[in-house]
Amino acid sequence: MTEATTIPSVTLSNGVVMPAIGFGVFQIPDDAMCTTVRHALAAGYRAFDTAPMYGNERSLGRALTNSGVPREELFVTTKVSNEDQGYQSTLDAVESSVARLGLDYVDLCLIHWPAPARGAYLDTWRALEQLHAAGRIRAIGVSNFQADHLDRLLEVAAVRPMVNQIEIHPLLPQQPMVELHRSLGIHTQAWAPLARGRLQENPVLTELARRHDVSLAQLVLRWHLQRGTIPLPKSSSPERMRANIDVFDFALDADEIAQITALDRNERTGPHPDDVH
Repeated sequence: MTEATTIPSVTLSNGVVMPAIGFGVFQIPDDAMCTTVRHALAAGYRAFDTAPMYGNERSLGRALTNSGVPREELFVTTKVSNEDQGYQSTLDAVESSVARLGLDYVDLCLIHWPAPARGAYLDTWRALEQLHAAGRIRAIGVSNFQADHLDRLLEVAAVRPMVNQIEIHPLLPQQPMVELHRSLGIHTQAWAPLARGRLQENPVLTELARRHDVSLAQLVLRWHLQRGTIPLPKSSSPERMRANIDVFDFALDADEIAQITALDRNERTGPHPDDVH
């Protein structure tokens, strides 16, 4: 068996340590979860990202519990769905997620979308602050929040978000958001870090990957890491799982990072946060 990669960590603003690369389980069905998680753990992943809307919290929790990996070595993220936003409904929803996962606590819980039309994310945040204080959640954050959503939240928050998980890849680098997060002490997580296959055959990326003798995916994941973003790649292939975290033995120079960032087309693979209700 190939030796597992040891993934470096980042330290959140409250001192909680989180792996610098996570594994996303969006669209992984229940019947494939056990095998997928087993391969991911063997490759070296310890952070797993799910959400109620993925419909697989229960199977993920079961796979992790049965894996034999000590709970303290794992980092499990889930989220608050749009329909559960609000103070009491968030308290109830998070307890339901913890129960489905079969865990005593969640390492990170995020508001999945700001859903500004609902006007509830401030109350949702207040509930997350309470759950964090009670130890049910080790760290709290948001997902898909834009600058104006963060501004409004920070006006009333007692605890600043520790993470904002947003769509980031070379076609959507979101440089202003990355810089804003850095100035606020918020860590940036990147969903769809490989643009869901839209980067294949890109001549700039292909040439840079050839220069470093790595795959295009490895090149892009290295770009994420050097920009200070935490990518959440997902794959069902054990070989690609291993390759996606085998990105710590080469480095991009400043010009190469700039070339990749310059591929920006403001092109999303998912919806704009303001359009999600």
